[in-house]
Amino acid sequence: MNENIEKIVESLLLSSSRPLSVSEILKVFDDAEGVDIGDIKKALSSLKEFYSDRSIELVKVANGFRLKAKQEYSMWISKLWETKPQKYSRAMMETLALIAYKQPITRAEIEEVRGVSVSSQIIRNLMDRGWIKVVGHRDVPGRPSLLSTTKDFLDDLNLRTLSDLPDLPDIGNIPEEVQMPLLIEEQKEEKTSIQE
Repeated sequence: MNENIEKIVESLLLSSSRPLSVSEILKVFDDAEGVDIGDIKKALSSLKEFYSDRSIELVKVANGFRLKAKQEYSMWISKLWETKPQKYSRAMMETLALIAYKQPITRAEIEEVRGVSVSSQIIRNLMDRGWIKVVGHRDVPGRPSLLSTTKDFLDDLNLRTLSDLPDLPDIGNIPEEVQMPLLIEEQKEEKTSIQE
């Protein structure tokens, strides 16, 4: 029966368009079959080992498990799609990064960090994509929405948790030649005022 469970789990993962949790996989089996969570976890472990030297892999993401092609084969896979991947504007990526690293965050706080207003279209596009959601409201006048990322955002980036996001570099570690001139001038002014 264990080999059969493994094949069933594999077929579920191959046919699903989204990640599947262990409990979702378990629901497929009848109580009479005597399959429990331990059996599902064993099947997943066995599949992970089986695919370790193949072109696809079993990965755990925020919403569960999924089978996907390994990154090293993406160059060839991308040739199958004639449409170009969707390009995201710098403003959208900056907004998404701020939400991911500083969540929950309000639109006004994003605008304060970016120094420009955030288009309603950017927020709407991120919500339509399923990458952000409103998780509450700040208890200040106007009750602005608090924005946070979703599990779909983590899934699309192949992350389990937000702690898997890369660390942000400290601004002091960035070489002067790539820093904004205004920031360099502010730092020089601070150094001269400290020396006085």
